[in-house]
Amino acid sequence: MDSSIEILKRKIESFTPELAEAFIRIVDNLDTTPKSNVPQFQLDEVFNRIQFHSENNKTKLDFFESISELEKICA
Repeated sequence: MDSSIEILKRKIESFTPELAEAFIRIVDNLDTTPKSNVPQFQLDEVFNRIQFHSENNKTKLDFFESISELEKICA
């Protein structure tokens, strides 16, 4: 593992400033990936409701009720 890290360090040190900036942005995005505590079935339910409403736009969308429920769970 240490040899892999050393190889990576040498490669990063040879980056141009532009390439180093791009690499930093990529790594920053990897580190800030949000993790959700909301169960997947609830996320799926909200997605399905939005999709159904998009296909049937004359129906009432109870999206705000779903958001309120998700906010209570996440609080």
